[in-house]
Amino acid sequence: MIEKHLNMRHEKYSLESDSRYLLFEFVSVGPKGSINKVVQYTETEVRHYYNLGFGDVDTITGEISDSSITNNGDSRKVLATVASTLYVVTSRYPEAAIYAKGSTPVRTRLYRIAIANHLNEIGDDFDVYGKRQERWQVFRRNVDYSAFLVKRNNTFVRS
Repeated sequence: MIEKHLNMRHEKYSLESDSRYLLFEFVSVGPKGSINKVVQYTETEVRHYYNLGFGDVDTITGEISDSSITNNGDSRKVLATVASTLYVVTSRYPEAAIYAKGSTPVRTRLYRIAIANHLNEIGDDFDVYGKRQERWQVFRRNVDYSAFLVKRNNTFVRS
């Protein structure tokens, strides 16, 4: 796995990945127990554009739910783990542009806050855009966005 800025500075969970490095699994551990989580990158109809999906694995059906509310007390660690997968995917697929949107407006806001809080670190390796009024713009703090797009910038260094 690639160890870079965000990965090294923030505690994260260990990941298992598929052979294509598009599906990642990890376990959230907290007061609610051990919760299986999945991060999945799905290529869209636009070449090199991937949708980032993230959620809990239903223990009964095996289905991935992006609407579960775990409240396991480890949201920062979970988000750092999800963010760490960006380094892996963009190392394997350097032309990839990653689209992300929360399953609810509240989750989209949570992602915006997390990006804003770590924008200096993220900006070292990635160009980040926010979708506002159906247009993409360079991500700025304190601006509401409906979705996000992340692309590896030219200064990214492979480890």
